[in-house]
Amino acid sequence: MAIVTVTLNPAIDQTIMIDRLVPGEVHRARQVQQHPGGKGVNVASCLADWGCPVAAAGLLGADNAVPFETLFRDKAIADRFVRFPGATRVNLKIVDDRRTTDINFDGPAVPADRIELAMADIVTQASEGDMMILSGSLPAGCGIDQYRSLLERLAPSGARILLDTSGEPLAAALAGGAMPWCIKPNRRELADWAGQPLPRLADVVDVAAALNRRGIALVVVSMGAEGALFLSAEGALLARLPVDALASTVGAGDAMVAGIAAAAREGAGLERIARLATAFAVAKLGRPGPNLPALPTIDALVEDVTITAVDMPQEMMRGEA
Repeated sequence: MAIVTVTLNPAIDQTIMIDRLVPGEVHRARQVQQHPGGKGVNVASCLADWGCPVAAAGLLGADNAVPFETLFRDKAIADRFVRFPGATRVNLKIVDDRRTTDINFDGPAVPADRIELAMADIVTQASEGDMMILSGSLPAGCGIDQYRSLLERLAPSGARILLDTSGEPLAAALAGGAMPWCIKPNRRELADWAGQPLPRLADVVDVAAALNRRGIALVVVSMGAEGALFLSAEGALLARLPVDALASTVGAGDAMVAGIAAAAREGAGLERIARLATAFAVAKLGRPGPNLPALPTIDALVEDVTITAVDMPQEMMRGEA
């Protein structure tokens, strides 16, 4: 199974580490790091660390492409990005001893001809049994229905599509006629899509089950310290792996997506997907850049994941649509 990640709005992530962020105060940076990123780029990097052959596609500014090209070369990631005139955006992540504060920029408008060239190239890369991972926000120049259009164009290929986006692009995609194989919102993103708060696990399960009935084979909802919900026709599982407090959660969601894809490439069932995806996410915590630790570390974490069966809505248990 070939895996292709798609990043239409990549970024160079500049991470600034300080002691404690106090609004309105002057701060001194303890450390500054810069890494090529964007959700799909992060996913591709983690998959490469796991040993999965992977290609990275999408849109990339030509003026500052070198950090991305270096990452792709160093990790043997096939570079399928379409370049456009201008620079890829630079995002800021401020990390203190309690939390990570993200400051994300829109980035430059991408010319329409470059967008269409990238879309056409992505479609030509998809074949039966492959996995296409569509991740992240959309750049200026793309309509909010860009993922919806791409899902429809990819549908005849028979490839499995994993969609990881939020807000209007997610709503537009799920309003279309071609459903992805998998989505991975976090709890807040799912609540925003549903238009209602989801305070209880049962509320999250109900919304995830409704999406499953609409044709999304696997719904994964990350919920921070509460763990992550994995729901498919096999049932619903809550996966948890408690960790000590860490300074940065940057990239953990992207690592979870990589874990889902890596397990699916094995032909794994729901429990293995839940274990490996959770282990990837926890293994990424606190690590700079889009990198996983050594594979034995992840294998050990897989065994430590706690899996709990979750009650499904009655209509799913009866097999009703």
